[in-house]
Amino acid sequence: MEAAGLTFEQRQELGVGCKALIPGYDPAYGYVPSRASGIIFVVLFALSTFGHIYASVKGRHYWYLCFAIGTTAEVIGWGGRLWSSSCPYNDNAFLMQISTLIFAPAFFTGAIYYLLKQFIDVTGREYSLLPPKLYLWIFITIDVISLAIQAAGGGLASSASSEPNGDPTVGTNIMVAGVIFQMASITVFCFFYAAFLWKARGVQLEKSIMRLTYATIVSVTCIYIRSIYRTIELLEGWDGYLITTERFFIALDGAMMIIAVGVYNFVHPALLLPNPSDKKRIEGMGSDEEGGRAQTMGKRGDA
Repeated sequence: MEAAGLTFEQRQELGVGCKALIPGYDPAYGYVPSRASGIIFVVLFALSTFGHIYASVKGRHYWYLCFAIGTTAEVIGWGGRLWSSSCPYNDNAFLMQISTLIFAPAFFTGAIYYLLKQFIDVTGREYSLLPPKLYLWIFITIDVISLAIQAAGGGLASSASSEPNGDPTVGTNIMVAGVIFQMASITVFCFFYAAFLWKARGVQLEKSIMRLTYATIVSVTCIYIRSIYRTIELLEGWDGYLITTERFFIALDGAMMIIAVGVYNFVHPALLLPNPSDKKRIEGMGSDEEGGRAQTMGKRGDA
């Protein structure tokens, strides 16, 4: 919204430093971000970050540091919103939160893609529709492409907003395309995940795999909800109801993301699954000679 009598140059000046709220002129958010929510999510994501770093290093499963990279991005993003609660017009604070919070989930999905690869390594290649490593090549590549699309759209939208009478619609639509592309990727991944579970239904899977499966269902569901929210939010435009109503962002982005990544703090794959360097254990768990795997899994599952 624009206040009467406020020139473009004056609006630009507001974006520098820390200016007090001007009655009748809303910040880019459409509201002043909540200080309390900023503090809560910064603390929660920071705790999650430390937990993922500890578990990944202890289990020598460094791929799962993807979780920690994603939560670090969330800390930066919510830090930007916390900054905006005191300096509502600061452009750097706004850009800091929008650029990090839009791509942070891609690191969570990257770790989840690797999780399926490990399940297949442990259970058996014959239970997968694709070779394990191919999942990483396909879905990580798609994630990178979707991030590039979102970044390009965000750059165009930001550039248009910084110009007199600029229209960020084109950039916003490109961002939406990136989010939808990422959501489509997750949908295809879920199909392969479900196919793996269906093909392996006759095997007594380890309790660790089942616990991680339940955690993954929770995580992917939350990421899905967040993606749907983000898509509708951006389609409504920067003045839309969803994007200018903070409670939706807190519930459908912040809360969904802390659940999506936090569930793995309690059921961490780096501690529950064998390390890639532990070849003997993987080979022993993956062997299917004369029904050996089924018996091994049965014993482990009943332990």
